[in-house]
Parts: sequence; C-alpha cells; structure tokens
Amino acid sequence: MRDVATDAGLTLRLTATRPIPLDLSLTIAPGELLALVGPSGAGKSTALRCIAGLHGASEGRIDCTGATWFDAATGENLPPHRRAVGLVFQDYALFPHMTAAANVLPAMGHVPKPARPNRLRDLFAMVHLSGLENRRPAELSGGQQQRVAVARALARDPAILLLDEPFSAVDRATRRRLQAELAALRRSLAIPILLVTHDLEEALALADRMVVMHRGRGLQTGTPTELLTHPASAEVARLLDLRNLFRGRVERHEPDATFLRWGDRLLEAKPAPGLPLGAPVDWLVAGSGVVLHRRGRPFAGERENPVPARVLDLLPMGEEARITLDVGDAAGGTLGFSMPLHAALRNGLAAGEDCTVSLLRDAIHLMSAGSNP
Repeated sequence: MRDVATDAGLTLRLTATRPIPLDLSLTIAPGELLALVGPSGAGKSTALRCIAGLHGASEGRIDCTGATWFDAATGENLPPHRRAVGLVFQDYALFPHMTAAANVLPAMGHVPKPARPNRLRDLFAMVHLSGLENRRPAELSGGQQQRVAVARALARDPAILLLDEPFSAVDRATRRRLQAELAALRRSLAIPILLVTHDLEEALALADRMVVMHRGRGLQTGTPTELLTHPASAEVARLLDLRNLFRGRVERHEPDATFLRWGDRLLEAKPAPGLPLGAPVDWLVAGSGVVLHRRGRPFAGERENPVPARVLDLLPMGEEARITLDVGDAAGGTLGFSMPLHAALRNGLAAGEDCTVSLLRDAIHLMSAGSNP
C-alpha cells in the first residue's frame, strides 16, 4: 500500500439543498478516524456520497491528499472512478455468483498482474479471511462478508476510506468483533478514515474525533471526551443522548466559581464569566459527578451542591446499578448515575426511597440556553 503519511488528508466544505440540506466543513488528517454521528436524515450519508462523487453539492470544495476532487467555483468535479476512494457499504454489495477473491480482484486494476496473487493474499490475511478466498458470499457469515467488502475497499490503495454504517447489518457480538478488528487495522493505515454511524458507542470506541450532525449541519466537532463532557448546546447534548440536562439561571460570578439558580437551589459550578447575570442557561452534570451521600458515613465531598432526591428506579446491570432520581426539577428532568450494585443495596437504595446526592462542581457544564427548555 502506498505511503500517504505526508499527504494533506481530506478538507471539505459543502453546501447542498437536495435531497437533504447540507452545510458542512471538516478536515481529516492522514491516519485519523473521524465519525459523523446524528439521527437518520441528518445528512451523514449524503456527505459521504459527496466525497465519493456519487452525489453533487451545490457549492463548496473537496480536496484529498493534495488533489482537488470537487470545486463548484471552477467547475472541477472528478467522476467517482477517478477518486481514490475505498467505500464500504452497510449491505456489503458483493456479487453473489462470484467468489470472495473474484469480488476483490476488480479493484486491483492498477496492480501489475504478476503481483496480484500476493496482494490478494496479503489483503485476506489483513482482514482475517485467509483460506476463504474461494467461497461465495452465501457460504460466508455476515461478518465475513463485511471483511470481504473491507478487503475490496483497501485493494484500491485508496487515498481515503469511507465507511457507511459498515456494521449495522450484523448482530451485536459480530459488530463488536469487527469494531475491534477495524481499530487494529487502522493502525497500519496512513490514510484518513470517515465513519458514518448512528451507533454512538461505535463512534466513541473508534473515533479520534466526532462531528455531531443534525439537519445537514455540523453542530460540533471534537474528541469523544470533549463532546460528552462539554457539548456546545443542549441540542448537541440531546443528540448524544446525554442524561442530566436541566435549565437554570446565572445567579452571580465570583473569581473561582459561577453560581447557578436551579429552582430553589443554588449550585456552584466552574467559572463561566461569559454568561450574563440573570441569563437562562442549559446545564448538565456527568453521571460520574453525582455522588451518593453514604448513610451514617459522611465525607468531605458531600458539602458540594447537596441535593435531596427520591429514587424513581434502580436497574441492576450486572455488578452495576443504574439509578434514576426525582430531584424536583420544574421541567420534570430526572438525574441519573451508576454505581456498584452492592454499594447501592448497602445504602438502602430502592424505588420510593429518599436519599441525598452531591453534584460535584467541576462536573457541572454550563451552556447558553437554547430555544427549548
């Protein structure tokens, strides 16, 4: 496979109106995996199809590894076969009457014929399919078929690898194995990788960075940790299915803290001097920042933002318990966190029981209020 480590990766700026509105800018460095996440209809696959040349944007530009693939201003628009793209679909798109090897060989048109057998052998070893080259798709499991599709994409020696919901058609156990294999495989690839997925866990496990999309727009780009702990807005938080999202008002600022009015409670958060006094704010607290007060054994952290609550639900999840609390939020929001099951039971937690938790100030994230509380 060619060395593209010194190339510029992918730079994209696109505007489209049909079939789904699109307003997106992004960059992917060589060796980086970027995930596009968001609900169905967010424009994720449309963006991928624009990169592959299968859909045309109204305005914008696409540059990959130093070459311009699309530029609306100049009329440049390379056809799909001239774009060095490796594309993996969710439905494999294999020819059922052909062997696995025969499905991959057409992507090797640029490889000298004498070198193709060795290249084919290397590719099948890379995707853990050695010995299965002569089987037809019907003789392969869903996971094995998807590995053939990956081998075919890599056979082109692509400048970028595009993965469109690649593991959604297989069962959960197979999906996890394929994800682990992709995580290992990408360490040997010096090309940008774009993953389109609606599976947040998949994106968190694989991506260096994520772009949260909604209605064709990229709302926020960042590392998985940045997005989960510091979403740019309540809209992003909801799209990421983050719990513990509430509405409050800025009460006052001090040099080392911002104080938040939440109903009849006053909460201390990290300094956010840019938020105006009295302004409504959306805020969330990570589950890891919710600390249960231990009955009969107080500790220093309980002084941080104590909140009385009532247990709505305690759901055992193996050795963990997922707990949902009624905290008297005016909008009906609930507070969720997890803790070891044995600790929850030892502290007498059960549906209907009263308890007290602390919200650690450094785990509270404040955002300018959106239009919907």
